[in-house]
Amino acid sequence: MKAVVLCGGEGTRLRPFTFTQAKHLLPVAGRPVVEHALDAVGEAGISDVGIVVSPTVEGQFREKLGDGRRIGLRVSYVLQPEPKGLAHAVLCAEEYVGDDPFLVYLGDNLLEHGVADLVRQFRAERAAAAVALTHVKDPRRFGVAVIEDGQLVRLVEKPKDPPSDLAIVGAYAFTPLLFQAAREVKPSFRGELELTDCLQWLVDHGHRVLPYRVKGWWQDVGRPEDLLIASRLLLAKIEPRVESEADQATTVEGSVVIERGARVRESRVIGPVIIGEEAVVERSTVGPHVAIGVRAEVRGAEIADSIVMDGARVEGLAIRGSVIGRDAAVKSDPSYTALFVGDHGWATIRSAEHAAA
Repeated sequence: MKAVVLCGGEGTRLRPFTFTQAKHLLPVAGRPVVEHALDAVGEAGISDVGIVVSPTVEGQFREKLGDGRRIGLRVSYVLQPEPKGLAHAVLCAEEYVGDDPFLVYLGDNLLEHGVADLVRQFRAERAAAAVALTHVKDPRRFGVAVIEDGQLVRLVEKPKDPPSDLAIVGAYAFTPLLFQAAREVKPSFRGELELTDCLQWLVDHGHRVLPYRVKGWWQDVGRPEDLLIASRLLLAKIEPRVESEADQATTVEGSVVIERGARVRESRVIGPVIIGEEAVVERSTVGPHVAIGVRAEVRGAEIADSIVMDGARVEGLAIRGSVIGRDAAVKSDPSYTALFVGDHGWATIRSAEHAAA
């Protein structure tokens, strides 16, 4: 059994970070989002993975993931020339998959307990397909499933009037019948081939689609705030590991990972926290729920519930609930506040009156 991991899409809701980096390669809890998805694939006993990407970002994925050996997988790359929908992306991988059943996993989705149980049940039931589902508060944002007598009977993509609160999560298992369905269905009103329509085609043609209820949390990473939520969820699972010692003036509390070559001096680190390779933390309070990237620098700062990406610098201020991009610099100045805020961006600044109080 192979896996197809979908990493298309422009990530417009994650701009400006995605102007220079594919959204699936943005870091959460110290690693690219897609690496966490690939971990789940490996834990399901699948070693061969085809990653579907746009030609414009293929090089970024190859540079970051290579052939997959570093993470114990055999990774191939499948190109989707144009963004024509999830079903079209899977159709691009038909030659890679061949005649065997396969897993489809959206590379920007995270599941607390992975996909191993989904794969196991799909194999045991010998269904034509399996789809992961979970209850959500606002089903209008998702594909929605209707279950009757334990059987999946209907699927609707982003309905205005949802027939249920069971949303489709980004994990599926299919037999090659999926490719026939993808060729038979028509593009949606968005001009895309939808996996929900393919699943409905299978149901309408008498093939069983197994509804699988997800256990634990599920997190889609599509917006900047989702990066923080996902990082918080994953950081809660880390095991303490110290590969570079902090000095005697530093206190370390809770689950903390300090990677090789990092320097931590005169600081307080409150886990869960990850400090990346060759990062510098001096005279600062870091944590909880902070991931500091490779070669990032934090000096004289207080940081909580934040992501500081590779090469970024934070100096002399307190930040919370923030995402600092690669090689960005954020410093304090007692005389004024200077900002470069891009289109549709936001910033929260403590007023001078509040600070004085």
